[in-house]
Amino acid sequence: MTIITWLAGPNGQIFCSAAVMTILVLMLFMAVRLYASYKNKKIYRLLILSIPLFLLQHAALVYAPYAGGQVRPWMNQAATLLQIVSFIIINFVFLKLYAQRSVRPRGLPFVFMTVTAFVIAAVQVVFVVSNGLTEKAADDLHFLALDFYGLIATFMILLDTRGAELNIKYSASLIVYFVFGLARLAAEYVFRDTVEWLLVLTNLLPVVYFGLLFLLLFEWVIERLLVTYQSSITDGLTGLYNRRYFQLKAEQLLRKPKGMAIIFCDIDNFKKLNDTQGHHKADGVLKQVAEIIKEEASGIGSAGRYGGEELLACISLDKVKAQEVAETIRKRVESETIVTVSVGVGTSKDGASVQDIVKLADQAMYHSKTTGKNKVTLYGKMPKQRSASVPV
Repeated sequence: MTIITWLAGPNGQIFCSAAVMTILVLMLFMAVRLYASYKNKKIYRLLILSIPLFLLQHAALVYAPYAGGQVRPWMNQAATLLQIVSFIIINFVFLKLYAQRSVRPRGLPFVFMTVTAFVIAAVQVVFVVSNGLTEKAADDLHFLALDFYGLIATFMILLDTRGAELNIKYSASLIVYFVFGLARLAAEYVFRDTVEWLLVLTNLLPVVYFGLLFLLLFEWVIERLLVTYQSSITDGLTGLYNRRYFQLKAEQLLRKPKGMAIIFCDIDNFKKLNDTQGHHKADGVLKQVAEIIKEEASGIGSAGRYGGEELLACISLDKVKAQEVAETIRKRVESETIVTVSVGVGTSKDGASVQDIVKLADQAMYHSKTTGKNKVTLYGKMPKQRSASVPV
């Protein structure tokens, strides 16, 4: 027996359905975690609903080879109905998750497709009962009805995604499922399960489809984790590190043998800007200054927001001079924005801890602020009467 013959037979069907069920269990676990952790409960509830439906359908496929002649036509119909309904629901969920806000799908077309599937199944039952069809005739009608509608539903969802900027894996999954539908119809209805390669496609393509969905959901979980982590360490307005995480990064630099420096920047006349031009304008300027500090600290350290209009950078003194970096920041702010900054610099040779160095840099910044603004002051080069009054 060749591998193709094995995959085309009952054992191949069991193997592929078992693989799909394993993937679905992992997806269900992630969906439950998402439901418990995030606010969009409705979407994740739908995802949790659709996955067990797929599990039931593939459990039926695993059971079928062992049941022999005991599998009734209504069981085939129920399994197909589960497949169509769960497919519609899960694609609505993924479209809601991945589509851009301007092209987010409406729920009504998906509800209509779901209701239509139930109507077709009900019409088939009524037709079979009222006409007294044999089991074979009823099974043949099953191919013409729900299977064909499943292919139409897949095609409708493919059309619905036109113009939407979707993840390539999601678009590929829809194409894979559409090919699966075609292969299934051709294998079961046209060739009567006599073409092995079509049977292999029918068994393997669901594994590929759910594998792609698993990767999509896994990426979504990782993205949400990264967003949550990022929001816990950065300032929401400027994107700079918050005070707690900035101190952690500064402590890492402090342990390096070459030492580190804190550059303390305070925007000049920021309150006046806020009062005269409004919060929106002031926030925009704050973001500009923050971006400049972040760019200048990139590769040599980190930038953070200390509070209000006070922004800091911690830099390694391995390859740069703190005064030069501070002066570059001051010049760029003056030339690229409508404000100026008063800057103070403290180094590790002046203070024992990060908090000490921040205090010294703050004192140096205050000296810049009170002696003309828009200037850089190094704590170590401040007038002696000033530096003597500052505890180290």
